[in-house]
Amino acid sequence: MQTELLDTFLDLVETRSFNRSAERLGVTQSTVSGRVAALEAALGSRLFHRSRAGTDLTPEGVTFAPHARALRHAWTQARRAVDPATAAQTLRIGIQNDLAAGRIGDWVTEFRARLPGVAFYLEPDYSSQMCHDLLLGTLDFAVLYTPHPQPDLHFTTLGEVRYRLVSSDTDRRADLTLDRYIRANYAAAFDHHHRALLPDLMAAPLASGLNAAVAGLLTSLGGAAFVLEETADDLTANHGFQIVTDVPAIAQPVHAATHLRHRASHQHQRLLRAVQRHFQAR
Repeated sequence: MQTELLDTFLDLVETRSFNRSAERLGVTQSTVSGRVAALEAALGSRLFHRSRAGTDLTPEGVTFAPHARALRHAWTQARRAVDPATAAQTLRIGIQNDLAAGRIGDWVTEFRARLPGVAFYLEPDYSSQMCHDLLLGTLDFAVLYTPHPQPDLHFTTLGEVRYRLVSSDTDRRADLTLDRYIRANYAAAFDHHHRALLPDLMAAPLASGLNAAVAGLLTSLGGAAFVLEETADDLTANHGFQIVTDVPAIAQPVHAATHLRHRASHQHQRLLRAVQRHFQAR
């Protein structure tokens, strides 16, 4: 099965650019054109219109797109089913990087209690990659910050986590300085609120999208930054930091995600209930 034809088609659906898809797939533009031509020949229909304005799907291309996603997902599932390394039942779970360190142990304990006999592969990652992996079928379930809407993905809001602004120098907003500020950028929703609260500090010379990295920079260099609430508690209790009291916490929504094919399965419903319970208990 020539899955590279499907991969190329679906990448073009996103980029609408033969050049951009060639860059993303690590092939030449002529290879992308050849794959599209081969797929169109196999289907007997033209899938894209190319013009100076860009690349657009034909009506036939629009009709084929959901079938292409389903075919790619089914092929990935089929390969996993016959692979000796994964033939035993294994659920692959993605967890937002910032959530993994403090919550993964409790969650896995409950996953194993609810699904005895199932093996788990856990992969901390960022939201965009997890959504992509769910579409491909290389992840079965994910807990993430930013849903990337796709026709084949289903999202459930679980609750939220909170980030607090801490400083080694002050507890007042007016005393924060650009050269002593570390800009955290954990997710799109977080960044939106961050910009509204501290627009004059968005050009800080240091930035990171990982809570552990921000905390490490703070303990090594001092200064101020937003960190997870539990990290803020540790920094204030053990490292001499202060909460900047006149800047409110930023709430970051958390979502569960799965492929629509798995939405109603008993296994995925049990995983969903497990993570929902932990957020409801907060």
